[in-house]
Amino acid sequence: MSKSKKESKAELKKAYEKELARLQVELVKLQFWIKKAKKRAVVVFEGRDAAGKGGIIKRMTERVSPRVFRIEALPMPSERQRSQLYFQRYIERFPAAGEIVIFDRSWYNRAGVEHVMGFCTKEEYERFLRFCPSLERDLIDSDIQLIKYWLEVSPDEQTRRFESRINEPCKVWKLSPMDLESHKRWFDYSRARDAMFAVTDTDASPWHVVPSDDKKSARINCLTHFLSLFPYEDLLPKGIKLPKREDDPDYVPLDHPFRIIPDSFGRGQH
Repeated sequence: MSKSKKESKAELKKAYEKELARLQVELVKLQFWIKKAKKRAVVVFEGRDAAGKGGIIKRMTERVSPRVFRIEALPMPSERQRSQLYFQRYIERFPAAGEIVIFDRSWYNRAGVEHVMGFCTKEEYERFLRFCPSLERDLIDSDIQLIKYWLEVSPDEQTRRFESRINEPCKVWKLSPMDLESHKRWFDYSRARDAMFAVTDTDASPWHVVPSDDKKSARINCLTHFLSLFPYEDLLPKGIKLPKREDDPDYVPLDHPFRIIPDSFGRGQH
């Protein structure tokens, strides 16, 4: 890589980190506003495997309270849950006042992986598509703000990301059998996505598509759009003063052989 390209890449990285830091401050402002206004929001992240959902969710939540921005990534349903109404286990995780719940995959599993892989019947799939729009209208009518994001990655970029997972020890855990199937069955998943959009991309509850071949751009674009959906204001606490620590001349430190871990980094204990 030439010097000019390295400098350009470094400048882009610096600009990205600066804008991300600014947006994360805005997310903290949103957090205070959501709590004070007692609002409820549900954010759904769906998309192709390896499209970058986890990266966006991480940047959205890493500087805010997990008690306000709550992530739900539900495992496979238990036998008991399989006997319940399909939407029931998701509704149980919906927000109370002053909360934003982020679904890393959601009830739309039924329109995607369950349908494509044959994990549900044709009747269950068709019932989902019939009832999903009306359920979402009911959520919105109940004063829950519903936001749906679909991350779209190109075939070549998905292949590159899967191959990087295969070859990097710190990423190989991300590669599941379902990922391999999704790569093989790209067009089956494309048809499932198209059928889902045709029914569930409504004026009341639209899908917002995030092009994600460039992960950094996808993160910035998605967070910027997300913040634009709330009429929040700056409620950051002002004028906080740290109280002086009280003296306690009677305190005697515990005489105990504490097991201090060794300094393997070589910088000493501070």
